[in-house]
Amino acid sequence: MLTPSVSPPVRIGTRGSELALWQARHVAAMIRQTAGLESELIVIKTTGDMILSVPLSQVGGKGLFVKEIEEALIAGTIDLAVHSMKDVPAFLPDGLEIGAILAREDPRDAFISSYASFSALPSGARIGTSSLRRMAQLKKQRPDLRFESLRGNVGTRLRKLDEKQVDAIILAAAGLIRLGFADRIREYLPLDLSLPAVGQGALGLECRVGDHRIRKILDGMHDPETTACVQAERGVLSALDGGCQLPIAAHATIHNPGQVELVARILDVEGTTLLEERRSGPTGDARRLGEEVGKRLLAMGGQKILDTILSSSPNPHPDPPSRHPGTD
Repeated sequence: MLTPSVSPPVRIGTRGSELALWQARHVAAMIRQTAGLESELIVIKTTGDMILSVPLSQVGGKGLFVKEIEEALIAGTIDLAVHSMKDVPAFLPDGLEIGAILAREDPRDAFISSYASFSALPSGARIGTSSLRRMAQLKKQRPDLRFESLRGNVGTRLRKLDEKQVDAIILAAAGLIRLGFADRIREYLPLDLSLPAVGQGALGLECRVGDHRIRKILDGMHDPETTACVQAERGVLSALDGGCQLPIAAHATIHNPGQVELVARILDVEGTTLLEERRSGPTGDARRLGEEVGKRLLAMGGQKILDTILSSSPNPHPDPPSRHPGTD
């Protein structure tokens, strides 16, 4: 354990939303418990927080919730960044790495509504979601529903549902559970209906490469099984050069010790075409397994789907070419 009297507080960079602050405080508590150190939370407003009037997919979804935080990390004004791994692009800036991935919360999507279940929704019901991934998968099953863009934090989206601006909303179960809203969940959507986003439910701690003080703190916090699963999922993302705002889904699990099982999907925006690939392999090769699955999806027709989506986007290439696969 590091000696608190000679070690300055760990400066944790975070977004200012209620969920992001919960996550940062959770990490601060873990640091206090495992390393005996105090932390200072530094709130940073990201591009994704400032653009609320349009769907993220229309403004270049890659990295919109992490860019400014990563810039602060590179500049040295923070020591550590706390991210929802589903918000982290496939490639990290030079000099940064994911130093730890914490044990995962429930990775499923959650259905919140006055209706008892997704299948109970009447034809023409309005679903609020800003995720192309969710929209495409649910359209595949229920093309009779109407999907409306819904931005804002968890509380804002719940309020819009309560005001009957929409008939149902779909959110990550993890965020609802962490904020104490699990009682609002009417149904946990099964994976065959709505496969989660890459990294959904997992928190990643990003730091500077070579920052031995922070890496020593993080060594006692990472969860090996979650890390292997997220590595496999992010392998898919890197092979597809995708961000969190494309209709890409991947979920990995460990059922047998040392073996990771991965399923991944690519869909077109309307949900008329769904490509799926499943594979398993050693946890030590999780990243490579994910990359192989991603390449297989591209060969199955995924490249054409992604090219069509990116060509219609007003900002199809938001990331600078210097990004490289991160260490996670």
